This record gives sequence, C-alpha cells and structure tokens, in this order.
Amino acid sequence: MSDRFIVLSGCSGGGKSTLLEELRRRGHAVVEEPGRRIVQAELASGGTALPWLDLAAFARRAIAMALADRAAMQQHPGLVFFDRGLIDAASALDAEGGEPVLPALAEAHRYNRRVFLTPPWPEIYAADPERRHDLAAALAEYERLEETYPALGYEVVVVPKMPVAARADFVLGRL
Repeated sequence: MSDRFIVLSGCSGGGKSTLLEELRRRGHAVVEEPGRRIVQAELASGGTALPWLDLAAFARRAIAMALADRAAMQQHPGLVFFDRGLIDAASALDAEGGEPVLPALAEAHRYNRRVFLTPPWPEIYAADPERRHDLAAALAEYERLEETYPALGYEVVVVPKMPVAARADFVLGRL
C-alpha cells in the first residue's frame, strides 16, 4: 500500500496545488491538503484551530485528517497523490513543541520512499485568506521539511521549476 501513496510537499506557494490538479486531470487520485481543508472549515465556523491562532490544535486536527485520508484511500487500486499529509502535520506539531508524535506516526504510516518537494518559488508565491503566512515563514517550513523527510528514511526529490505539464511528467517519470 505505501508504495502507491505519493507525498507532494514543499514550500507553500511553490505550485503544489497546480501540479496536483494536473495529476488529477491525468486520471490519478489526489487527496487535498488537510491544512487547507481545516482552515476553510475553521473560518466558516468561527473556529480557532488555525495555524495563526493555535498551531498545535491545527496540527493535531491535520494529523487526524491525514490518518483518515490514508484509511479512506487504502482500497484505491492506483497511485494516490497526497498534498502534504501526515509527516508535514506531525513535523509541525513537533516543531511547535507539542507532543513528539513524528517518529511513531512516521514509522507506522509509511508513504512511497520518494517524496516530492516543490522548492521555494517567490515569483509565484501569493498569500490568500487561507495562507496568511509570509514567504519567510514558508521558507522556514520548507527547510524543516527538507530535513525531516530524509531523517525518516525518505528520498527527497525536488521538483524543478518548469511548466506544470513538465512537472507532472517529471514526477511520474521518477516513480
């Protein structure tokens, strides 16, 4: 199962969503980023589990959602591309000083050994109502993930900055 589960992570505003939409267009299953879904729900309900208000609560919700996403996709027969997911959420909680959950979760819930990271791309970075952090915070997160994934035994593949169709070809060619 874990070989079919592909993580696309990296810098906020680095083109992950656009790349994932291209992979979906090509017929692959895509799981939306837990964080963005949580932010949308919290903003709609007036909740406070938001990364700019309560990062630990936000990360705990993202972990729970990522685990549920994995369970929901277990029976899917083909490749499944995850927009961020469990490791990103657990890494955020660990970095925030919350419970040290990353090693145990990472060991129990493996993904494909190759993890694709979209690098910082300042030319296309844009904040929006759901992404309120600045580029400096996005860069710090990227650097943390760039260290976290290899430390957990993953091979990090940086996705080159190129048109989206070429990026999708690059990812699929490396699997």
